[in-house]
Amino acid sequence: MAISTDPSAAELGNKAVRSSSGGWKSARLIIFVEMAERFAYFGVSSNLITYLTGPLGQPTAAAAANVNVWIGTMAFLPLLWAFVADGCLGRFRTIIISSSLYILGLGSLSFSAMIPSHSEDSDQLKVTLFFCSLFLIAIGQSGYKPCAKVFGADQFDGNDLKERQAKSSYFNWLMFGSCVSITTTRLVSTYIQENLSWSLGFGIQCVSMLLALLLFLLGTTSYRFTVEREGKKNPFARIGPEKLRIEDNRIQI
Repeated sequence: MAISTDPSAAELGNKAVRSSSGGWKSARLIIFVEMAERFAYFGVSSNLITYLTGPLGQPTAAAAANVNVWIGTMAFLPLLWAFVADGCLGRFRTIIISSSLYILGLGSLSFSAMIPSHSEDSDQLKVTLFFCSLFLIAIGQSGYKPCAKVFGADQFDGNDLKERQAKSSYFNWLMFGSCVSITTTRLVSTYIQENLSWSLGFGIQCVSMLLALLLFLLGTTSYRFTVEREGKKNPFARIGPEKLRIEDNRIQI
């Protein structure tokens, strides 16, 4: 068996064995995980304005503002999650933790849609739980987003010609799978939410994300885990010490 020369490690810190870890065996699983996550995310985001202006009774302007804040949160938080993943947890653990938060948010969102609107108190509870769930989804999705695709690319040895070519194909298939999932969920989930039940529609997204996490965990023993190269540190972690060094040099001058 050939030992991979890529700086990656198998489970429990052992050196990765190319014939039994990584490659398409693991990357194919990541593609299915990404498809399930995209199905869940766009199943919620595609019809969010309709839910806010319909069952929650918000004006269109307020609904649009709330959606923009939600999207803006998801645009900013990946920076923080990337820092945590690179400096503390690693991509694998970050994906697991953020996916768990993601699932919790989707489950709470489905539950909030089940609360009947009989009184002002129940309406307030429904709205509060809905927005808490929505931003929990934002936190989870923001942690998943910067790690999953890159973790899939880590399964290919950049020093091997065949695996380097396969990595390019991986991103093509990843994009294709994502587009299939997005199209499917916009057709299926939107219909279910508007014509059958909002709770059922959100619940399907929760099941989809739960399936994504289970699929991801299924490949644990076959993944390659990139280890930090000697002398290579998180670039954010170097900002403080470098700034202090520059200030010291100025003082000495």
